[in-house]
Amino acid sequence: MDVMNCRNCGRLFNRLSSERVCPACRQALEEKFQQVKMYLRENPNSSVDDVSRENDVSVKQIKQWVREERLIFSDGSVEGITCESCGKVIHTGRFCDACKLEMANHMMAAFENPHKVEEIKKKPSHEGDRMRFL
Repeated sequence: MDVMNCRNCGRLFNRLSSERVCPACRQALEEKFQQVKMYLRENPNSSVDDVSRENDVSVKQIKQWVREERLIFSDGSVEGITCESCGKVIHTGRFCDACKLEMANHMMAAFENPHKVEEIKKKPSHEGDRMRFL
């Protein structure tokens, strides 16, 4: 069992996954997400600052949900986040389409042309060179 303090409230909890927040804070965060989602359905062209102010959620948390692909900036929006690889402005996720395609091509190339492991050549054995046990 791995016990740690919650990043939000400081309470101790048993860490069972990679989460760094306790189950109570995780539930509260999920409720905030649902609230933001409903707000965006009613106000589809809202800016990140408006959503943050109206729902009492940090801009950082909203951008985290966009990185996790739980929220998407609209296509006409001038706002966005940057691709972690090339820095291009994107509307959701971590990477732009061009970087995703490039990574996929590199992965496919690695699977198609695996490096062959050369076998170690054994030296001819000599009876006198062996180690003996008594």
